[in-house]
Amino acid sequence: MKFSLLPLILLLMGCHADQRFALHGGGTATFGGPRGQLTVINYWAIWCSPCRHEIPELNRFATEHKDQYALLGVNFDGTSGTELTQQIQDLGIEFNNLLDDPRTLWGLERPDVLPETLIIDAKGELRHRLVGPQTYDSLQRLLNDQGTL
Repeated sequence: MKFSLLPLILLLMGCHADQRFALHGGGTATFGGPRGQLTVINYWAIWCSPCRHEIPELNRFATEHKDQYALLGVNFDGTSGTELTQQIQDLGIEFNNLLDDPRTLWGLERPDVLPETLIIDAKGELRHRLVGPQTYDSLQRLLNDQGTL
């Protein structure tokens, strides 16, 4: 029996762009693909003091640049349901949060230090892995330097 591997290879090459990740509160997110945009993914935890200081900066950045990119959060502890909702409210997080961690798409291990922020380009490729708290200005500077804002 003879068959071509080309269709399978093409399918696998585009898988991460088509993979959908559920958002807290409904909807889905994808990375890359025909309508891809720059995505900032921030890892946070309720017990993380630097995360608490970073979140207002991220909220501001998400609000002021919502047409240019997507800012998504990921709860480091894998919290879900009403507990996740409560933690998002307690921290004042105003941006969308993913229900599952997408980092395996880029072959990344779980972070050792929080907060951690990933910058994913419009093609769905990992561009930066930032460890430690970010500010509105640090994100704006990085993205301006990369020509992505």
